[in-house]
Formats: sequence, structure tokens, C-alpha cells
Amino acid sequence: MGNNQTEKAFEEKRLAQTISLAEEQLKQAKEAADKKKSEIIEAKKDVRENTEHGITSLYTSDGFEALVELSQYINPVTDKIIDYEEEEHKILLLEKMIKSPYFARIDFKFDDEDEFEKIYIGRSSLRKNSYQEMYVYDWRSPIASVFYRFMTGEAFYDAPCGRVTGELNLKRQYEIKNGTLEYFFDSDVQIVDEFLRQLLSQNTTAKMKAIVETIQHEQDVVIRDMENDLLMVQGVAGSGKTSIALHRAAYLMYQGLQTKLSANNIMIISPNSIFEQYISNVLPELGEDNVISSVFEDILSELLNGRKIQSRNDFLENLIVNSKYKEISRNSIEFKTSSFFREILDQFLIDIPRQWIEFEDVYYEGKCVVSGQILKDKILGRPETPLGIKLEQLEDYILEQIFGTGKGRGHKEEKNLIKQEIQKFIKIDIVELYKILFSNEAYFYSLLQNSNPSQNIKNIWKYTKENLEADSLYYDDAIAIAYLYLKIYGTNKYKNIKQVVIDEAQDYYPLQYEIFNFLFSNAKFTILGDMKQTLAKKEDISFYEQIQKILNKKKSSLIMLDKSFRCTNEILNFSLKFIEQSSQIKSFNRNGDSPKVYIADNSEIFIDEIVKEIKLCQEKGFQSICLICKTEKNSTYLFNKIKHKLDIQLIKNGSVSDLQGVFILPVYMSKGLEFDTVLICDADSQNYHDEDDKNLLYVACTRALHKLSLFCENEVSPLI
Repeated sequence: MGNNQTEKAFEEKRLAQTISLAEEQLKQAKEAADKKKSEIIEAKKDVRENTEHGITSLYTSDGFEALVELSQYINPVTDKIIDYEEEEHKILLLEKMIKSPYFARIDFKFDDEDEFEKIYIGRSSLRKNSYQEMYVYDWRSPIASVFYRFMTGEAFYDAPCGRVTGELNLKRQYEIKNGTLEYFFDSDVQIVDEFLRQLLSQNTTAKMKAIVETIQHEQDVVIRDMENDLLMVQGVAGSGKTSIALHRAAYLMYQGLQTKLSANNIMIISPNSIFEQYISNVLPELGEDNVISSVFEDILSELLNGRKIQSRNDFLENLIVNSKYKEISRNSIEFKTSSFFREILDQFLIDIPRQWIEFEDVYYEGKCVVSGQILKDKILGRPETPLGIKLEQLEDYILEQIFGTGKGRGHKEEKNLIKQEIQKFIKIDIVELYKILFSNEAYFYSLLQNSNPSQNIKNIWKYTKENLEADSLYYDDAIAIAYLYLKIYGTNKYKNIKQVVIDEAQDYYPLQYEIFNFLFSNAKFTILGDMKQTLAKKEDISFYEQIQKILNKKKSSLIMLDKSFRCTNEILNFSLKFIEQSSQIKSFNRNGDSPKVYIADNSEIFIDEIVKEIKLCQEKGFQSICLICKTEKNSTYLFNKIKHKLDIQLIKNGSVSDLQGVFILPVYMSKGLEFDTVLICDADSQNYHDEDDKNLLYVACTRALHKLSLFCENEVSPLI
């Protein structure tokens, strides 16, 4: 079918019918919501009028009966609120649908039928009523996968009842804005690529957008995977890993209608708070509640009871900046997060009750009620029970030996005195325990099972000892202490999490995956990374084997995404000089300006060139202009030099800001983000000169969609 007047008239009529149906259902939903709102108000009034006596009686002898009475009134209110919220969600979806009800259509003939059925696909579904025809299919429905995976010809999709086969003879895409059909076209490979090329040529937005209209075949495979307990995705820069992860979360929630999986059962581990904010609109845009999102250092802080620890960004600053701490910082985290150090920690855990807890005899009224040796023996038994739980049970055992098990026996004051006395070996301070490893040198080396440790380990031990004595809890030590905490106490906080998505997975270390395995023991995992974008360490494809071994899931798979959709050909080709095996990365083939390198003789010319480039980008209409520096120190220096010349914001550790306009940030905070234009503003030989710096330059360059420029003062980096 061509885009002729007959077809246009048909499509406009179909669109009008769809919008009319959505408007009718919207009217019904609003009426239902108003009715439910009135019912809630009335029900709350009943609670106030009929349970006043019951509420005041909650703390009397009749409190239980009052509580039962109260619940009889409150439970119906809660149910009505849930119903009202469902109607409000329905209203939101219908309002979005009226503006743009669908983006695609496929004509599909099932093998056992004679005629092709027109299947319209949108961001959410619309049916005439519970039993009549489906007007619009949700993009996550099984049949919609045909649109993403096949061109015309034989096709199939997997449904709950099994594989469904048939023939596809039309793929049509639409541009519908505010209820008006702008245009449509019938797809083949060449046209689809041109449509995507036009979309990619547009300016980016302050927050990541949904990509349901342009999901590629290989991306759809990842999004819809329900077979694997551990799905690992190795994707090159610009391959859409983060978008895939979020659309996968939306797909899992759609499937959750059958599997009882909701937004509070999914956790996304983000690299930093800026990234969290950047992705925050995608799921709501798809009509879903936002899932739980967390940054790893926030998890650390929770496990360590809010104790102040060094942020990941500050630690990365130490790993990247050219200073005397760079090598020792890197050696330290690589050692403390390795499987070798985990074995040391495991042996230390065995030794804690044997030699690092001083069990004392417990006296009551001048008599020894229970000896320290008996207490120690009780702790050393039942090795399958976590140490923390056994110590808590020890308190009950001691009180029982003194006061017996009868209700009310013993005086409260006496019990409190006994509890205070035994707290010194019942209560564990995890940080103080950890300090033992780096205060007792002979014991530490004995755990290495090597009487002659390397100079590197000696340096790490001394470096850590000095930090801990200064009461500084560095990021790598916090990871090790969190591992000890989980082994000693365990946690049930995340037991409801059934799916975990970890983005920028290559930047985490083995011990962090051990922690993920503890925290999310009931969950399936989606792991997304790119070994070429690893920060401050060396990784290759075997890293996924380590993850697989640690998480130890029944069924796992590694999927490779080798096509970049973000950068123009010129930017991607320039970026590839910084990594090895660049031939494995395919470009989507979008052309643009070649990157330029500006070398200034002095700081005044250097700043003027940057300001001139920013203004040129603004004149071209670019919405996000990002100045990337190697470190936060460099970013702050440049910001202070340039802030009086134009409107610009500095993004650093702890910043929460929309990525719009002109801004400066360090390279490690740009991970996972993209910008219309990127200016790398410290591309000199002092900042970028070794193998590690190549990865940083690759990350920085591949953030740019349309334009890339590099600036340096005096000598340009030899890597460029």
C-alpha cells in the first residue's frame, strides 16, 4: 500500500475512531474517579465519627478490641484509595493516548486464517471493552515483537500458549502529534534506517526519552528475555544499553500482571545521582511507576548505619588525578575487592569469635552464673548461623540463666545492668573489628599464608592503617566492611526485590558483586556494561565470567551489542583511536562535522576559544553543551575562569541538576549520559598521556551526538 489519498483517508478515519474511543473511556474514568473520591471522603468521615472512642481506647485494657474496630473502618478506606489511584493511572494513560495513540501498524496473517489482521501498536493498550476488538496493542505485547524483529514475509512471535507463526505483509510507522496525523510511511530496511537517522539527528533533551518507536531487533531480544536468571549485555558506547535496561524494566512490569511483579520488586543500581535523575522520566513516559533506584555508596551508608564514608566520585578523583596517591589508591581497591581478599575476610570472620571477642564470666549476686568459655563454645557451635544472630541469642541465654524463663521474673533495673555488662562482647562494632586487620601486622600477614608478602601488599597495609587511624573511611574499606556486616548480620531489607538492573557494570569489583548477591539473593539480574569504558582499572570480556561465577544463577546468557547509534561517523571514528580492536564496533552511519582540536598558546586565548565555541554551538541551536574535564579539580578551575563570561553551571559530587544549557563536569560523572555537543577542555599532555587516559578520552568523546571539540593549552596530548 502506498501513501496515497485513499490510504491517508483510511488512516485519518482510523485515528479519529481511536481517539473517540479513548475520549469516551477517559470521560468514564474521570466519572469513576470522582465517584471513588467522594466515597473516600465519606468513608473517612465514618472513621472519625464512629471510632473516636475506639482510638482513645487503644492504650487501655480494651485496646485490642478498639484496634479491631478501627481496622474494620480503615481497611475499606485503604481499598477505596487503591481503586482511586488505579483510576487516576488509567486517566493518565488515556490522556497520553489521545495525543498519540499509536506509532506503528503491522498487517499479520495467522497460519490458520485467510485474511491479514491490522495490528496497531502504541505505548499502552486500548480495547473497545473487555470482550471486543483490541484497538491498540501495547508495545510489550507478544504480537508487537513482530514489528521489532521482522521485515515483510514469514514471521512469528512467542505467546504464553506457545509459538505463533504467520505472514507479515505490511509495516507502517506514524508520526502523530496532539491527535493529528502528521505523516506515515511503509517500512523497509532503507526507510526505517532513514527514519531513525532523522530522529538521531535531533537535539537531545535534559532527561532520557523512551525509544519504543525505534527499538532494534537485537535490543528487543534483550528487553523481552524471560528465560535467563542472569542476563549480561556487553554493549559498545551508544548502543542503547541504558534505554534497553529501562524498557526491559517496563516490559517486566507488563509481564508482572501475570507474575505479580510490580515497580517495588525492581531495583536499578545507578553509577551516580546525576545519572539517576537523567533516567527518571523514561518509565513514567511509558506509563509505569518509577522503580526503586539506588547508588552503591548509598547502600554502603545504610549498611554502615549512616557512617560518613568517602564517596565513589571522590575515590575516582584519587584514582584518575595525577598525584602520589594514584597508584596506591588503585592498588588498594583492586586488592581489597578481589576474591583473594574476600578469602582473607572469610578467614577473619572465622577467627573473630575465636580470638577477637573477649568472652567474660558473667556474675550475678556474687556468683558466676555462666563462664566465658561456655559462652564462647555456644558461639563456636552452629557454624551455619550468622555470628550476629548467635550473639543476640547469647543475651537471651544469659538472662535466662539468671532470671529463668518465667514471665515477669527478675527486676527490670537488674536486667538492664546485666545487659550493659555483657554488651562489650555481645555488641559488635564492625569498623573497629576491621581495624584489627590493619593494626595487627603479624596477624594480617598470617592470613595471607605467606611469611614474605610483596612490597605492594606492605604498602597497602601501611596506607590503610594510616587512613583508619585518622578515622577516615575510604570507599574501598567501606566495601570490605559492608561485606563483613552482611556475613555477620545478614539483611532482609531487599527480600522483595525480584529483578536487579546494574548499569555501567564494568566499573564494579568482584567484592561488590558478592554484596549484590547477599542483598538480592531472591532476584534475577540484568547486567549491562562496556569493557572499553572501564574507569581506572583493566578489564576484558572474561569479567562477565567472574560475575557469572559470583552470582551463580541457574541460567545465564551474554549478549553482545556492537552497533553504536549515538555518535556521527566522524565522532565515532575519531573516538576509536583511543581503544583497541576498534573494528568490532559498527556505526549506524550518520554523518556530521569532523572533531576539531584547538591548541592555545596561553590561558587567555584558551578561555576565549572555549567561549567562542560555546556561543557558536548556541547559535546552531544545540540544547545541551557539555564541557568535560578529566577531574573535578580541573572542572572547578575552568568554571571559575569562565563563569563571568556566560551562563554556565558546574556539576560535581552530589549535584542534582537538569542537563540542559551549558555545564561542566568531570569525565567519570559523564558515564551513561549523552549531549548535543561536547567540549573536552583539558586535552593536554599533562592530563592525558598513559593507557588509562585512553579510556577516559574514549568515554568523553563518545558522549557527543553531533559535535565534538577538544581544547588544550600549550602541548596537546600525545594520545590525540
